Amino acid sequence: PTSRMPLIKVASGSLGQGLNAGAGMALAKKLADQPGRVFVLQGDGETAEGSVWEAADCAAGYKLDNLVVIIDANRLGQSGPTRHGHDLAAYESKFSAFGWQTAIVDGHNINELREALARAGVAGKPLAVIARTFKGKGVSFMEDKEGWHGKPLNEKELSAALDEIGKADISLPSKYSPTRPSFAFHDYTANDYSLADSVSTRAAFGNALLNLGRNNAHVIAIDGDVKNSTMNDGFFQAFPERSFQAYIAEQNMAGMAMGFSALGCIPFVATFAAFLTRAHDFIRMAQYSGSNIKFVGSHAGVSIGADGPSQMGLEDLSMFLAMPEAAVLYPSDAVSCEKLVREMARHQGISYLRTTRDKTAVLYGNDEGFPIGGLKVLRQSPRDRVLVIAAGITVHEALQAHDKLKRKGIAARVIDLYSLQPLPEADLARHAGECGGKVVVAEDHYNGAIAGLVARTIGRVASLSVRDIPRSGKSAELLALMKID
Repeated sequence: PTSRMPLIKVASGSLGQGLNAGAGMALAKKLADQPGRVFVLQGDGETAEGSVWEAADCAAGYKLDNLVVIIDANRLGQSGPTRHGHDLAAYESKFSAFGWQTAIVDGHNINELREALARAGVAGKPLAVIARTFKGKGVSFMEDKEGWHGKPLNEKELSAALDEIGKADISLPSKYSPTRPSFAFHDYTANDYSLADSVSTRAAFGNALLNLGRNNAHVIAIDGDVKNSTMNDGFFQAFPERSFQAYIAEQNMAGMAMGFSALGCIPFVATFAAFLTRAHDFIRMAQYSGSNIKFVGSHAGVSIGADGPSQMGLEDLSMFLAMPEAAVLYPSDAVSCEKLVREMARHQGISYLRTTRDKTAVLYGNDEGFPIGGLKVLRQSPRDRVLVIAAGITVHEALQAHDKLKRKGIAARVIDLYSLQPLPEADLARHAGECGGKVVVAEDHYNGAIAGLVARTIGRVASLSVRDIPRSGKSAELLALMKID
């Protein structure tokens, strides 16, 4: 089920995403001081997922007494019995250890379920209802039997099953009217920068988010214990009630954002670009939920330097570019970064902003616009013999390359491809044609993710990208080692 269906607010999948989204929805209700409770129905098999326990820890930490999870403990997974089977005390001990109140019930007894659900909202604790059930209950040839997962009944089996359990009325009440949140855009004034300044794009992101937050009370920030590096700590200080710490639990961080978005909040989720790969499954499920989430990945590429390979985002662009409706943006300076934060806020759906750790020169005047789907031409002449396309940190390297080529009498055109998706295909094709079809793409990312995009638009290109396992070192040394300087 996806959010295209009337009763579905979040497409939770089958890998434990539901409780994370439920925690986000429960937090959103508390933030808005709304009554009501959030219920999450979860299979016993998926409680093996670590993300479930990230969510359990989060819910207890935030005292989400408006959150209820119901574990359908039917003992059978897809291919065989679950780890705990019908040992319901095992599930109870785990939730209790995380600080939840619990209730063990016969899942086929409506009165027991009602009594358990009535216990929610006590003592600032979320509630876990652990319901003992049987798969195929009421159908003699299916009940508590293996081999029926995902297997449709033939007509004879269906007739026999309905003879045993009877037909059910599954019509919706006539008054039911599903609602979807609307995400109004509230503009803000960007900071002014001087062409003499040197500012990291991660710092510019922090400045823009703070300004956006002042103008839009629906904007929230979610951090994974790196806010002093991603630079959204200013938002946390200014708006503590709209700032949420997921700690080092990136799956839960993305899942919470799904829940917040489902109730009309606009979450900005910031962490190291490398760490977002940890939450890939949650991000791809967010697109099926119609979520309006703004992801920001800092510390991108080998240019982060001494922190080393484990911290280097080198797969992140490929991850987001694989999502058809995601906006993927990569600013090269402070001005473009602030303007692209504005475009992210305006865009409805999944969007990704890639920021750079080191300070870089300001390239643009404060009156420049950066619409999604555009590009900027930084160097151009009628005699250009080669087109150099770069993004982010490599834009600054490309400008140095232009100057060296110019001294050799070779005219080169330099493009800042700040919008990777949607891609300005017609403009790229025109510039490539004007430069005789000779195109070089330089990027601080594995194996030509951007080059592949460009090549599908204009044909063959020369790709300069990270093609070896990186190591720790100074930024300039690593850019040179990977031949993208």
